[in-house]
Amino acid sequence: MKKDKAQNQTAVKEDKKEIIRRKFQGVVESNKMDKTVLVRVDSVKIHPKYKKRYVRSKKYKVHDEKNQMKEGDKVVFVECRPLSKDKRWRVIYG
Repeated sequence: MKKDKAQNQTAVKEDKKEIIRRKFQGVVESNKMDKTVLVRVDSVKIHPKYKKRYVRSKKYKVHDEKNQMKEGDKVVFVECRPLSKDKRWRVIYG
């Protein structure tokens, strides 16, 4: 009995938990920094009272390891560990 419980507990510990990462796509605004690009992400919001659609944009500093992104490129990026004070995102190539 005790062996079965011990085996069951180790099996549970070995199962890896899947990390949920946020994923965005946007347009490169600036690539003047080394291995970092500034990406603008636009989202459409609807006003709760007037029901009018409007565009909200936010800029993210994204890590570009290969330094290959240029201004105007469409980029997909995901959340990662903090790389600097402001940089918590990295580019997905492909």
